[in-house]
Amino acid sequence: MFTYNTRGTCSRQILFDVDSENKIHNVKFIGGCSGNLQGVSRLVEGKDIDEVANILQGIRCRGNTSCPDQLAYAIHAYKMREVRQKV
Repeated sequence: MFTYNTRGTCSRQILFDVDSENKIHNVKFIGGCSGNLQGVSRLVEGKDIDEVANILQGIRCRGNTSCPDQLAYAIHAYKMREVRQKV
């Protein structure tokens, strides 16, 4: 499970898994608007991580970011970690 500490949102952390086919699973937001974030989690379940990041990146709320935008940042952080681990 990958853990990302958010910045500028009500949610504090995002946790998720990525399978061998780059599909995202088990997305969980810690804090934030529970109903909305459960909806985001269900909508992205089983989707390609690049597709999810492209769709959610740039969505703004307060603080010039949003929980969906932070999920896009979390995916980018996950991908950077994977690249570093392969080197």
